[in-house]
Amino acid sequence: MNDSIYDDMVLERIVKKQFGLNIEVDTVIARRIPVGHTAKASVFLTSKKQLFCCIVAQSNLTLGDVKKIITRMGLKAELYVPPKGQPNYFEDIGREHFRSVFPGLGPASDADLMYYKTLAPYNPALVLISEVPHGEIRQFDTDARGNWRMATKFAYRRIKTS
Repeated sequence: MNDSIYDDMVLERIVKKQFGLNIEVDTVIARRIPVGHTAKASVFLTSKKQLFCCIVAQSNLTLGDVKKIITRMGLKAELYVPPKGQPNYFEDIGREHFRSVFPGLGPASDADLMYYKTLAPYNPALVLISEVPHGEIRQFDTDARGNWRMATKFAYRRIKTS
């Protein structure tokens, strides 16, 4: 039997168990490409033609790390999916960090929490991608100039409908 079928099933299980989304992997664009020293990413299309990136690492990752990885991969994020059952996960963690730094103060606006949200632990990470601006998905490579090289060419832009 083909190993890629098992990989797709594992990907679907991770997404369902960790994020509570019931998706069906239609096409895997990039399978387990390195995006850090201990992190791997899979970029895939669902049956509804949504592009997702799932990042799993052996070490700890934060939302800030995942945002940096997505940018360096050449992707544009639309939504960082919070863990299952915690729709305000990033805001809650941001508030906790803000209160630990400024005890007695509350955040006046979302701008006050912007940095503190990036400190939220986020492993595994699931990101809904809105577009691949330059038509290529990059992967981490220590031998390449700038530590990133092209993994595959892929054109995608999500058109929002009402």
